[in-house]
Order: sequence, then C-alpha cells, then structure tokens
Amino acid sequence: MKKIAFLFVLSVFFLKASYGQQHELVKLWQTDSVFKVPESVLFDGNNTLYVSNIDGTDPWGKDGKGSIGKMNANGKNIVVEWVTGLNAPKGMGLYDGKLYVADLSEVVVIDIAAGKIDKKIPIPNAAGLNDISVGNDGVVYVSDSKNNQVYRVKDGVAEVYISNMKGANGVLMRGKDFYFLDAGGIYKLNSDKTQTKIADGMEGGTDGIENIQGNDFIVSCWAGALWYVSANGSKQLLKDTRAEKGNTADIGIDPKKKIIFVPTFWRNSVIAYEVK
Repeated sequence: MKKIAFLFVLSVFFLKASYGQQHELVKLWQTDSVFKVPESVLFDGNNTLYVSNIDGTDPWGKDGKGSIGKMNANGKNIVVEWVTGLNAPKGMGLYDGKLYVADLSEVVVIDIAAGKIDKKIPIPNAAGLNDISVGNDGVVYVSDSKNNQVYRVKDGVAEVYISNMKGANGVLMRGKDFYFLDAGGIYKLNSDKTQTKIADGMEGGTDGIENIQGNDFIVSCWAGALWYVSANGSKQLLKDTRAEKGNTADIGIDPKKKIIFVPTFWRNSVIAYEVK
C-alpha cells in the first residue's frame, strides 16, 4: 500500500512538472452594467483602471460616440465617460503621463493630468486598429485586425512591423521582447523577425495578452475564454463563458497582486479575478 501511495504521489509530481502548476480564478468584484461596450481595461500600476468604451452596435463604427472611462482599481469611483470624442476605441497603453488608444485608423493620445485629448496620430492605410503596447522607449506597437498586421510607431511615424497575419490582435512589448496573438496562438518575434510559437489552439478570437509571472501569460479570447499559458507552452483553460455568451475582451492586469480585469463587451461591465 505504501508503495502504491508513493507511486501515486510521484506520478502527480511528474504530471505537474510536465504540464505546469494548475491555476484558478477567484472572483473579487464586478461593476454594474454601466460601461458602454467596454473593449479594453488598462491598469496604471497604482490605483487607476482605464476602460475603453466603443459605445454602439457597430464595434468598428466611426460615429464619434466612443470614450474612455476610469475607476479605482477596486471597481469604485467610476467615471464612465472621462474623455470623449473617440470613435471605437479599443486597446490602450501608457507612457510618460500619456494614454495611447487604438481608434480605428489613428492612435489617440490623451494627456492624463489634463483629462483631454492631446493629439491624434493617423496610421496610413490602417482600417481596424485594435490593441496597443508601448515600449520603455516610448515606441508604440499597434495591431490592425482588419489588415492583419502590426505597426510600429516612433516619433509619430508609422511603419509595418509584422504583416501577412491571419487574426492580428493582442500585442505586448515586454522589455526587449515582443509578443503577439494571431488566430488562436501566442508568438514571440525574434530579433531577425522570425517568429517562435509559444502555444496555439485558443479558439474564439485571441484578444488580450498580459504577463502574469516569469514567462507565463494570461490570454483572453473575445468569445469568452481565459487561458493560462506557461513558459513551456502548456496551457490551461481558466474560465469558459462561451456557452452563455459572456465575452472576455482585452484584459488588464495588476501583476503584483496577480489580478486580471476583464471587460465583458456587450454586457457592459468589468470583472476582477485574482489568479491563484
């Protein structure tokens, strides 16, 4: 009997070593349905969350109804329309007191202290800008889901960074490493522009990507799935709300507390989960 028990424990150990530690989500809070088709959430590293509101039945509509909301990182003190005058805002990034927002064919730059739009950077030939990540040097990376490519924007000048994609969306510049989502997979772009696939098979429109710890990531799929992707390429489905049509769009993260913030798109709320 002792031998059997020992072999069982040993097998569990090797399973964990092979497939990675199992994780779970613990729901912390959820806002009321006060936002207006929230597509993305961004944590500022302190106590503020920014939320992009598409506001409308057409996620790609150029209607001037879009806005950015904000609230405390505990889901309180909500200002639904903090900055208005956008169209269909989606992904966001922070750099040097400015909030960068992907908005159809331009990057909208918001002065955070002033709470107003500072400027708009047009991206030539862009049709559906979606996610944004800003590097430590201020260079902006923004995906175009309509043209299936990623742009690199430096000093206000845009150039195509990755092309010929199948489902361009989430981007993440982490130090000197660039990661992106494409048609159900997560990839790393190497210095010679070759691509290394980390994991795939995440169906439902891979949307948001955030680094949770080490070289592990949380990936959201718009249709309603949240994945934990380990550095070795193994993945675990943390939550699946596809059957009840509970969208999980472009997530934000508090990496110190391991809290992810999930915009529910058509359900107009934001949900916070702790990753255990």
